Amino acid sequence: MATYVAQKHPDVQLWCPQLPPSPRAAMDMLRQGIAVWPNPNMAVIGSSLGGYYATWVAQQARCPSVLLNPAVDPARDLAHHIGDQTSWHDPAEHFYFAPEFVDELRALDVRNQPPAARQLAIIAKGDEMLDWREMVARYPQAQLTLLEGGDHALSDFPAHLETIARFLQLASGTD
Repeated sequence: MATYVAQKHPDVQLWCPQLPPSPRAAMDMLRQGIAVWPNPNMAVIGSSLGGYYATWVAQQARCPSVLLNPAVDPARDLAHHIGDQTSWHDPAEHFYFAPEFVDELRALDVRNQPPAARQLAIIAKGDEMLDWREMVARYPQAQLTLLEGGDHALSDFPAHLETIARFLQLASGTD
């Protein structure tokens, strides 16, 4: 995403921080980081747990969101993973998932609120980690791209960059 934005939309400011394991600390970091951003021009993108976080941030900032195989109920799903964990994208990287993080995740649940802005959900039926039916049901109002096959990592992500850019109404940049 960063390379695509830098090449095609160099005027777009992209911020992709490494978030801490604590959901509360992660949202505090994001809240502080976007405090001075111009909300009318802002959007969030998140994948998996990041999609859950993006849903919350978009609700708070009232901005569009792009959700990539978004986690629907991470408090339920991650309650069984208390303790030392490895990062999904880098198994050499470890972090501790504390029991209180489950309640922190519950506190971020905005399922019972209508979305504050437009949503695009890109969901792969072949996601080996999350149930695509649950994701589709969670985001019924989203513009949906439902992929036959695919995987949790959206290995074909580059093929979706133009769709995301159109949804976010990015200027034509240096096409």
